[in-house]
This record gives sequence, C-alpha cells and structure tokens, in this order.
Amino acid sequence: MSQSLEVTYYLHSGFSVASGRTLCVFDYWLGEHQELARIKRITPEYLARFDRIYVFISHSHPDHFDPEVYTWRENYPVTYVVSYEMPVGTRGKRMNPGDKLTLDEHVTVEAFDSTDLGVSFLVTLDGVRVFHAGDLNFWHWREESTVQEIDEADEAFRTACEPLIRAPRIDVAFFPVDPRQGRLYDAGANYFIMAVKPRLLIPMHFWGRAEIATEFARRARCRDTEVLAMTRPKERLLLEIADDGFMTIEIPTEQDENAVSLDGYEGEDPFGDTDLPVEIH
Repeated sequence: MSQSLEVTYYLHSGFSVASGRTLCVFDYWLGEHQELARIKRITPEYLARFDRIYVFISHSHPDHFDPEVYTWRENYPVTYVVSYEMPVGTRGKRMNPGDKLTLDEHVTVEAFDSTDLGVSFLVTLDGVRVFHAGDLNFWHWREESTVQEIDEADEAFRTACEPLIRAPRIDVAFFPVDPRQGRLYDAGANYFIMAVKPRLLIPMHFWGRAEIATEFARRARCRDTEVLAMTRPKERLLLEIADDGFMTIEIPTEQDENAVSLDGYEGEDPFGDTDLPVEIH
C-alpha cells in the first residue's frame, strides 16, 4: 500500500504538505513587503478542504512566520506547533529539542536542534517522514569567518545532525541553501545529503535566487537522494511513496494564470505566430 502527499512551495522556507484530510504548513511567510501575490497564498477555500490543520513555526525570525497564520484559527481547525522561545495560546503546543508529540492518529512530531534560533521539525504524516530544517545549517562565511569560527560552526552543525543520522530514514527534507553565505553556501545541505540521506531533498531559504536552488539541485542529486528545486510560488509536487520507500514524483502541469483563453472565438487563432502563453480549447 502506498501513501500520497501533495507538497506546495510558497516563499522562502514556506511549504505545505497535505495527506488526505490533513494539512501541515511549515514556516509560512508572505515576504518582507507582502510580495507573495494573493493568488499564490494559502486561501480560505484551500483550508476548508481539511479536517486537521497543523501550522509549524520553527522559530521567531520574521522570515519564518507570518502573523496571518494566526487568523486562520477563527474559522478552521488549526493547531499551532512552535519552538520553545515563542508564545503559545490555548490552541498551540511549544517544543524544545528532543520533545515528541502525538497530535492525532495521523501526525506525530519530534523537535530537533538548530544551529540558530529555535528548532527543526521531523513530522510523521500518515507514515511518511517529513523534515523541515528551519534554520538548522552550517552557518559560516568563508570570506569573513575566522578558522576558529568555521571550526566551531562545523562542530555545532555536525552535533545537531547526529540524532538525525541515527533516526529512521527521512522521506522528504526541506533544507537551506542561503546565497548570502558566499562560496560553499551549500556545504550544510551537501553534508546533510551525505550523512542523513533523505530520499528527497528540496532546497529552501534561497532569498528569491531561483538559480541558486536550481543549480544546487542539478549538482547535488545522487544515488541515495533525489534533489528537486521548487522556485515558483504555489509550485506543487505529487509524491507516491510505497511501503518499501520507493518514491514516485509527479510535477503537475499547471495552467499559466496569464494565459489568454480563446473560448468562444470562431476566427483563426490571432496569436498563432506569437510566443504568448495561449490556451486553445
């Protein structure tokens, strides 16, 4: 028996993972200037599809959560799972590294360490293990950091990864590739692939630099780990995961929202000799 998941990318480190009537949302953010277009956001119509909604916030840095998520609880069955340094209300649960929670019969979560503020999350959703790194990364700047600072950052990162190496294999991982680090910006993600060996890794936290994520995916995929870049807001992947861990990945063909529809037009296609995105029925 296989398990189906829908993975959707929004912006920066924001993703959702849906299985049946359960939705998990990770580090949802609309952007520093609310630049995530309304048509690309999580909508009320989408939330209404689910019986259980879990919003995970790895830490309080403003690029990892948006206050909009707290408005969802007014109309939808939302539970918030947040890191230890964040406030939590009656519909929230706070986690420290090492904490484990059973949220319902479909979802369990374990919090792991970070090399910055907060935690990383390992969520088991209907048997599929999904890891969101938050700000767990090998944070170093080769052009600026001292040798000692780099060694300390390396040690902290490897120590934080050690429990994940020993844990059962991760099916899907979201992990930072931050171009602000300059050269070797991908050192953390490469080590994570080599040591933890997730079945699928999706780069995040690339600050709108789609080419960074795309090039990393091209170079980093290997026999043990597929790497796919999701760079367009509301881009989706459909995953089918068999009991033996074999994963089938489908990338849906989306209709371009800027396409010109020719419904009802009886003449010759006026755009036939152009490269405009046109949908002909």
